[in-house]
Amino acid sequence: MHALTDLFVGAQGWLFDSFVQPLLFGLGLGGFVEMGFEGIELVLLGLIELAIAYTLMRPLEAWWPAEKWAQRRAVQVDVIYTVLNRLGIVPLAVFALLAPLFLGVDGWLRFHDLIPRQLEDWLPALDHHPLASFLIYLVILDFSEYWRHRLSHSFRWWWALHGIHHSQRQMSFWTDSRNHLLDDLIAGVWFASLSLLIGVPPGQFIGLLIVLRLVENLSHANTRLGFGPLGDYLVVGPRYHRWHHAIDLPADPRFACGCNFAILFPIWDILFGTLYLAPHLPPTGIHERTELEIKARNDFRAQQKLGLVLLWQALTTKAGRQSSA
Repeated sequence: MHALTDLFVGAQGWLFDSFVQPLLFGLGLGGFVEMGFEGIELVLLGLIELAIAYTLMRPLEAWWPAEKWAQRRAVQVDVIYTVLNRLGIVPLAVFALLAPLFLGVDGWLRFHDLIPRQLEDWLPALDHHPLASFLIYLVILDFSEYWRHRLSHSFRWWWALHGIHHSQRQMSFWTDSRNHLLDDLIAGVWFASLSLLIGVPPGQFIGLLIVLRLVENLSHANTRLGFGPLGDYLVVGPRYHRWHHAIDLPADPRFACGCNFAILFPIWDILFGTLYLAPHLPPTGIHERTELEIKARNDFRAQQKLGLVLLWQALTTKAGRQSSA
């Protein structure tokens, strides 16, 4: 384990010294050197995530698929999204937009001696139980992600962006990262802001992010895998999440905006009445209403443009897209 850690740190240091640091100083961004070093860590961890996801989930999709496809051409655009996300290109774009704001807020908080208290400050015994504190942070953030996800289906302007994630008719483990860039920005601010508010330590923040992203990879996989009569109610899996992406929602007013919004723990859907499971596995996607939407289904640039068009319609007219798939 120490050898792997040393290899990771060595690769991070080499990339920083050889490429990132000279680039930052060349662009006059020397003040962001520390963040640049941390950014390399995210990129390397993203590569590891990609390797784990592909090694474990691609064979699962091939051996036990929920749907059999004659060809996987529609999946290609989701691969683009995943590479952009996991290699840090999308997070770096978010950083470029938000860095001045976060630095300003952080400086203001420190100047007024308002440093967010960590969980260990409230429960000192957790200092000696890092796994317990990690799990508590995970539950808090998962609860928050449930509501972010549910709200993205509830507001027409937000669904204009989030609907792109649901438009995939060939859902696979790559689909997790299929998001409009503005939706990614909202999700990133939501997650990072709450983490800052509850005092998640930087080291645990990265671990929490990785756990949630790997679970989301698995939950989107094209596989019939389930966790059994009990397990499906304990952890979100492919069968559970497939109903969230169903092209036709259950005929029940409770599910007018969707179902199964939980990211990791189904308990939130159980508590708030948004759980739906059935023995069969539904086809995925949304019913596109215009030729523009149909053409954008498998095209990255067209999807980004479509999201902005639908967002504008939702904000300026009463005839915007409905908030259910």
